[in-house]
Amino acid sequence: MNCKQTLLVTIFSVFSLTQTKAQVWEVGAQAGGAGYIGDLNPTNPLAISGISFGGFLRANFDPNWTLSFNYYMGKIKAEDSKSSNEQFRQRNLSFSNTIQEFSFIVDFNFFDYFSGGGYSRFSPYLYTGVGAVLFNPKTTYKGTTYKLAMYDTEGYDYKTYALSIPFGFGLKYNIKNNWTVFTNIGYRNAYTDYLDDVSENYIDPEKYAADANTRRTQILLSDRSNEVLGYNVGGKNIQRGDFRKRDAYMFVGIGITYTFVSQKCFNF
Repeated sequence: MNCKQTLLVTIFSVFSLTQTKAQVWEVGAQAGGAGYIGDLNPTNPLAISGISFGGFLRANFDPNWTLSFNYYMGKIKAEDSKSSNEQFRQRNLSFSNTIQEFSFIVDFNFFDYFSGGGYSRFSPYLYTGVGAVLFNPKTTYKGTTYKLAMYDTEGYDYKTYALSIPFGFGLKYNIKNNWTVFTNIGYRNAYTDYLDDVSENYIDPEKYAADANTRRTQILLSDRSNEVLGYNVGGKNIQRGDFRKRDAYMFVGIGITYTFVSQKCFNF
């Protein structure tokens, strides 16, 4: 299923769910960690590189199905200099990125969970959805921070926003009446390979910027191996990234929700 089909299915699901007669509403907040999988971290899916936080408004349509609108922010980063891979250390690239996500997410509760009219105070759940991610990778060179997207370090101009597909799992537990605590972990497939500003090959000299000042910075940021080796390893058609089509990012955390439902609805 491609991204357009995924978006259409999600929109249809949202429309179908909103036709139900009643919903129980929740507001919630979450805090925890963020990580990413990409060209500077291709093998460790559980690496936490920064903090994350966010909030949501959720409609519970029945004990099993919910739909929420979410906003999350997280900080991700990676440095080749800290890698166990010698080739990565020689490449010597680095980035940091504050990502923002807006998404619609559908939860499926495995148990007959109370917020939608059920009686179980505890439930594991799965979730998926569709969203948009905003990002802007940066790096620091000799004490100065640069926005990498401005310098086309591989010779390509890329957008700093993309479609994302969230998916993950978690646990919910109603601690008292309207209050619930939860924890979850989830990944997002981002339809971009530039969360880290690294994708394919080192820049072709024919694609250097026309402006002299921009070109000078572009050359410095695109190949930083000389800081380690004393010479540049890059050049036309020489691999810089790992050629995977997309990067991914992760949020993990704990949170709390408040349910807008009358006390008489609880039978505990």
